[in-house]
Amino acid sequence: MTNFQHAPRRPRGRRLAVVGIVATGGLLLAACGGNDDMKGMDHGSKDSSASAKATATPARGDFNDADVSFAQMMIPHHQQALEMAKLADGRAGDGQITSLAGKIEKAQDPEITTMKSWLNAWGKPVSPSSDSMPGMDHGSDGMAGMMSQKDMDRLKAAKGADFDRAFAQMMIHHHKGAITMAEDEQKSGRTAAAKKLAGDVIKNQSAEVTTLRKILDRL
Repeated sequence: MTNFQHAPRRPRGRRLAVVGIVATGGLLLAACGGNDDMKGMDHGSKDSSASAKATATPARGDFNDADVSFAQMMIPHHQQALEMAKLADGRAGDGQITSLAGKIEKAQDPEITTMKSWLNAWGKPVSPSSDSMPGMDHGSDGMAGMMSQKDMDRLKAAKGADFDRAFAQMMIHHHKGAITMAEDEQKSGRTAAAKKLAGDVIKNQSAEVTTLRKILDRL
């Protein structure tokens, strides 16, 4: 009787011990898995934060008419610069012109996307109204430095050294118009993001004007 009573106690103890070990192991695995999940969550939050910064727009209400006008005018201005830059492929004869055209595309295309996102956040149209155009009395479309259709046709028809000279001359004029618009934004704008972009335009395009003038000197 005594042997009969003692016999099942050992397996039960062993079973309990095994269950305890398994449970403990499960908790450890769960904890490790939880840490991995948390790491993933940490990475996700960092990625989200970086993405948010990359696509951040000025807060609604934190802008004025000058900010809106700057974005609405600079978008088509940049778009024409991209059109001019793309013409260099197959037409430019100077390697420095080709390189500069590539830099213009790389810099201005993302800026267009950024300015469109601002206007969307502000509830404003991408294209300026006709009422806002008279105030900008520069260029063919009322914007500083814009090329006329005749200018663009001439650039499309040129090749080699003729293209290089025409491109440099036109882009200098185009950049100077953008710089003027950016300076107006820095003086009259309100939102920090737009004023920061205006500062980048002034800095980068002023440097490109200097480079283009040097190219013209040697052509």
